[in-house]
Amino acid sequence: MRQHVRVETTTDSRQEALALASTAIEARLAACAQVNGPITSVYQWQGAIENDEEWLVVFKTAHDRLDDLVARLRAEHSYDVPEIIAVPIIGGNPAYLDWLRDETRESS
Repeated sequence: MRQHVRVETTTDSRQEALALASTAIEARLAACAQVNGPITSVYQWQGAIENDEEWLVVFKTAHDRLDDLVARLRAEHSYDVPEIIAVPIIGGNPAYLDWLRDETRESS
């Protein structure tokens, strides 16, 4: 059973990347979000090859929070079709993974 996931999205500004990261952490939809960039993305969009500067946000969350995190990102993202990709975490530091799970729960 998958218990933890990494979720990635990109956006065209550092400010939006930080906003997406902050809102997910505040809502306890992810335990951690890392903002990296700028990166260069090359892709096809509406029949043209695009070459854009973007910012990558990587979220770490519990698998049972994935659907809510994806819904929040879709609702708040400025792109028409944002990249939102989830990749299972198959192992790691048990203490970190426990922390990750605990941080995605309501505080008592």
